[in-house]
Formats: sequence, structure tokens, C-alpha cells
Amino acid sequence: MARSRSVSARNYAPALLACVIGIAIAARVQAAQQDEIQVYADDINKPGEFGLELHLNTTPSGRTTPDYPGEITNNHGFRFTPEFSYGVRSDLELGLYLPMLFDERAEYRYVGIKYRVKWLPLRPEEDGEGWFLGANSELSRVGYKYSESSWGTELRPIIGYKGKGWLFALNPILDWDLANGLQSGEPTFVPSLKLSHDVIGGVSAGVEYYSDVGKIAHIEPWQKQDNRIYGTIDVDMKPLQFNFGIGYGLTEASDRWTIKAIIEVPINQMSNVKK
Repeated sequence: MARSRSVSARNYAPALLACVIGIAIAARVQAAQQDEIQVYADDINKPGEFGLELHLNTTPSGRTTPDYPGEITNNHGFRFTPEFSYGVRSDLELGLYLPMLFDERAEYRYVGIKYRVKWLPLRPEEDGEGWFLGANSELSRVGYKYSESSWGTELRPIIGYKGKGWLFALNPILDWDLANGLQSGEPTFVPSLKLSHDVIGGVSAGVEYYSDVGKIAHIEPWQKQDNRIYGTIDVDMKPLQFNFGIGYGLTEASDRWTIKAIIEVPINQMSNVKK
């Protein structure tokens, strides 16, 4: 999520609260491992800067048939994940995810842990225009009910262009299973993209597309792929910054409806106020 504009957001707090409450109300029973629904763009912490984002999503209507014995599907699930980040250099950021969920009996469950490293050597100046290019690498350890492989890794190339009032970002992601007899040199191809345009100052609207097409050398038929499209709104009015989206599944293997939000907690601004 962008970290640039400084427009006052006092009057928008009720809208943010309603967004969070709406997602919580929609989540009632089953849950699954879907901790992050996000397309990476040119955002990165400044050196020495800490960041905290809350990833929330729920599936009012989703698939109910598990992909493997014991899997908890997304249908009616509610997932919430704090993401901690720290800027090491101007082009290097470290991150940590702690995915959690509520199960079908509304009981809290801790899913696992994910570590990431983001490298973004090419990007435009803040509020500038131009190409950006980099990569994010992730290592995860989660329970069997949420992933058939307890260990996994991801390589997420970050490619895009920021123009005057618009943004395009592409993440052609490669995923590898690392445990439970699923180890293979052939990755799963999980591309995602984002296109957005400014509507008014500090607010942009757009679309995000997410797909899981199968092993890169053995692409699944269309209906067996997970293909979802989201209508999204991004608000960038410090201290209020969040992404909200409603997604629709296009294939039989996709969840039919998903609601998601990413809320940036202004911890750096709060620390400056204390000083």
C-alpha cells in the first residue's frame, strides 16, 4: 500500500470502522489459510522504519470440497493476519506474517508463521512516475489443515508502472512445496495483477486479478484453475490508509465471493506524536 499523501482523514474514520465491522459480521463459521490477498507494487519502508498492516478477509460463499483430506476450506471463513515490516535499506525490506483464523465453531486458531524479504532496486521517486522492478521472497511454516505442505516458499517478481493518477502492477508468482513428500523442482504458477486510477484526492478505484493455474509445466484446465477478480478501492489519506475489495470467482475451483481489506496501522506517526 502507498505511503505518500498527507490529507486529513478524521471524517473517514466511521467508514473504516464500518468496513472492519462488515467483514467481521460476514464471517461466521469455517475458515482457511488465505492470509494475504494483495498485489505488490512500489511500496517499501524507508530505512529504519517499522510498518504494521492488518490483512482481513472473509468468504461469504466459497468452495466446500477440500482439495486434500483434512483441509479446512474457505467457505464462510474469517482470516486475520498482522504483517510486521522493517526497512533495512532504501531498496530492502524485511517482513513477518502471523496468520490467524476462526474455525467452524468460532474458535481462534493460530495458523503458522511466514517470513519475507522484499528487494526493490528500481522504483520512481515518492509521488513520481516511472517503472518499478523487484522481487519478494517468502518462507512459510503452517499447519496441515491450512496447507498440504507444512513448509513452503514463494518467489514473487514485482513489475509495474506508476503513471499520472494511475498504477499497473504485475506479480508472476512461483510457489514451491518443501515438505510432506510434495517437494518438487516444478513450481506452481500463481500470477496476480492490479490496475487502478485516481478518483479523487487520496482515493483510487480499480481491479485486481488473482489466479492459480497449477504446475508451471502442467497448466490445469480453466475450470480447475482458481481465477478471481476483485473490484477495489484504495484510500491513502494519512493517517488513514487502507485497501478494500470484493472478489468474484470465475471458475468451479474458485470461491464465489470474497471480501477483503488491508489496513495500515500508522505506528510511525503515533511514535512521532509521542516525541
